[in-house]
Amino acid sequence: MADFTKFPDLALRTYGGAVIAANDESFAEREALIRPGNPLFQAHTFGPKGQVYDGWETRRRRAPGFDWAIIRLGLPGVIKGIVIDTAWFKGNYPPYASVEACAADGHLAPVELTDWVEIVPKVALDGDAAHEFEVADPRRFTHVRLNIFPDGGIARLRVHGEVVPDPRFLTGLTIDLAALQNGATIVACSNEFYSTPANVIAPGLARNQSEGWETARRRDNANDWLIVRLPAPGRVAIAELDTTNLLFNAPGWAAITATDSRAEIPPTTAKWFPLLPKTRLQPDTPHRFRLDSPRKITHARLDIYPDGGLSRLRLLGTLTEKAERDLTTRYTTLTRTHAPGQVDGAPRTLRRTGT
Repeated sequence: MADFTKFPDLALRTYGGAVIAANDESFAEREALIRPGNPLFQAHTFGPKGQVYDGWETRRRRAPGFDWAIIRLGLPGVIKGIVIDTAWFKGNYPPYASVEACAADGHLAPVELTDWVEIVPKVALDGDAAHEFEVADPRRFTHVRLNIFPDGGIARLRVHGEVVPDPRFLTGLTIDLAALQNGATIVACSNEFYSTPANVIAPGLARNQSEGWETARRRDNANDWLIVRLPAPGRVAIAELDTTNLLFNAPGWAAITATDSRAEIPPTTAKWFPLLPKTRLQPDTPHRFRLDSPRKITHARLDIYPDGGLSRLRLLGTLTEKAERDLTTRYTTLTRTHAPGQVDGAPRTLRRTGT
């Protein structure tokens, strides 16, 4: 698996992504492109339009041209890599595809999107395979357009990248400093046997256990933990620990500590101080704690005792004034328009893997 897949899928439906337009979806709906999870397939399952596919599939083209779908990223940011997955499409996959991207300010209709930039040039595809492409363009994008030549089916489109939030909705406000959509990331975790710890900072509420973080059962005297890196230094006023959907596997207790470190992952020598002392938790319950800590932090560590799961972690607070300035400067740099050819490095095919 390519290194860029460690970044979140900016287009994922559960992260707010949407397929806002497509020129054709005769056989299978466009919305499937950004569904969470791996594509499913059951042979000899036919509907009124033919074999049912968990993907986007267009009709057989009888005229020149190509088919396309436009995806609005739920989490705008810098795209690090693209995965085009043709899983289960064996005799009806497109032989070629390309991907373009654009940046839009505000809430534009599909026909109003302009200044498309090619981030994956026209490349050959195989059937029933995942194709990974690194992207070198350093700009922040809000939309992507998948083009397939001339027609066929794509199961999933994954747009992995670094979240770059709009600072206008962060500065001077109380925000969730642990939110993925605000640029926070999970940088370390003791255990992710059942589900990824990144789920605890995802947008919205978890619909079931699989959309939270759950560890294996411990048979020792230790405990599980994760570390979240804030989008920028800030001060936390309220912590929310949500065990919703975790009826018999919620942690018995939890604690939160914090540190101020320039490193992405704090070193072992980092000095951690308490934000929330070890506190009893209840199953299937949202918990709120007022902290009002005056200390600046860059990372928070959540310890759960001894193991179990958590639906969501929220750390409500404010950014420091310097952090607000730095985020605004970075945003301005990444949204600056580049002249054609100014970006170095073409996308590179990494591998194709069959289902």
